[in-house]
Amino acid sequence: MATLARSRRIRVPEAQRARIPRTPRARMLRRLRLTGITALLLGALAFVLFPLWYVLVAALDNSNALGTSGLWPRSLSLDNFRVLVDDPTFPFFRWLWNTLRVSFLVAGISVVVTTMAAYAFSRFRFRGRQQLMRAIVLVQLFPNLLALIALYLMVQEAGRLLPVLGLNSNWTLVLIYLGGVLGGNVWLVKGYIDSLPRELDESAMVDGATHARIFWTIIIPLARPMLAVVAVLSFVGTYGELIVASVLITDSPEMTLPVGMWSYLTGEYTNRWGPFAAGAIVASIPALVFFYLLQDWLVRGLTSGAVKS
Repeated sequence: MATLARSRRIRVPEAQRARIPRTPRARMLRRLRLTGITALLLGALAFVLFPLWYVLVAALDNSNALGTSGLWPRSLSLDNFRVLVDDPTFPFFRWLWNTLRVSFLVAGISVVVTTMAAYAFSRFRFRGRQQLMRAIVLVQLFPNLLALIALYLMVQEAGRLLPVLGLNSNWTLVLIYLGGVLGGNVWLVKGYIDSLPRELDESAMVDGATHARIFWTIIIPLARPMLAVVAVLSFVGTYGELIVASVLITDSPEMTLPVGMWSYLTGEYTNRWGPFAAGAIVASIPALVFFYLLQDWLVRGLTSGAVKS
């Protein structure tokens, strides 16, 4: 009987339970817990926003110093932003155009090539398939930095035969960056395509569709969230790359933005922290816009890939 009585106890819903008066001790503990969580979140937010605010202060302060900057500009000015436009020694917007061109080319080509390779690995069965997939993973274990000397010599020799693929060429950077981003992205997209039902392909084949038609009309539309992930990862990874570009590009008009901005702090004109901070702010705008345009697809692709693969 006692067990039956306990089973018939009325259960109070969570919403009503929250309105039940608590003891003073319970209310105090709840306030302390909420205060601690709020303080932790505010501290994390300040930790993230402080470097951004510090760079903004350095960009708006014409003292041209970073270490002596405070939490507010001592003399508010836009001179550092004018340097980006007026100083012919540092063609900032030419560097920005070079970087955008390289980054968008790498992102676009990597999306197309990666998806084609992932579709082949996912839907076709051919000799050497597993070995090729393992080789892709193995190659990705070694970053481009380890092969930097070999890349330089290869590019130097290629430039003698075909100058457009030699040193001081943005097309060379595109090819090298593509070699660095394709492998991991192939595995990423393959896992997503594996989650798409094969019955869609079979139904299309019954209607007479070829593999090419299936790829462009079925796989590509369904895989758009993951393609957005690949595009953003490829774009961001290329947009801020410095080491390889600084070795292969030494001609000022062909420099990418990270290499060009590094010259604000080295060479003949050193320690120009003000223009450097202003350039960092302007350079962040294209990446933010690109991320904002793809954020819905990006979130959907990351969450769907995590669940389905």
